[in-house]
Amino acid sequence: MTLALRPGVSAADTDDGMVLLDEATGRYWQLNDTAAFILRTLLDGATPQDTARRLGERHPRLTAERTAQDVTSLLTALLDARLAVRT
Repeated sequence: MTLALRPGVSAADTDDGMVLLDEATGRYWQLNDTAAFILRTLLDGATPQDTARRLGERHPRLTAERTAQDVTSLLTALLDARLAVRT
């Protein structure tokens, strides 16, 4: 599975993460640093499993179960909000 932002969704880095703008609705979505890392990693072509592993390397105190849960939760939220699509 590869992930891409849906056409009409733009992303901008911020000091503490990222902001997504759905240009069709005018809604903004603010992502903290961890969510921005997850999204960037998925957009770069990593699988959810690999993204969870990389997140664990970045935050070694988190369990593998927690990092997998965080990646799955964000991925589901992005797809449900129609900000991202599977390609």
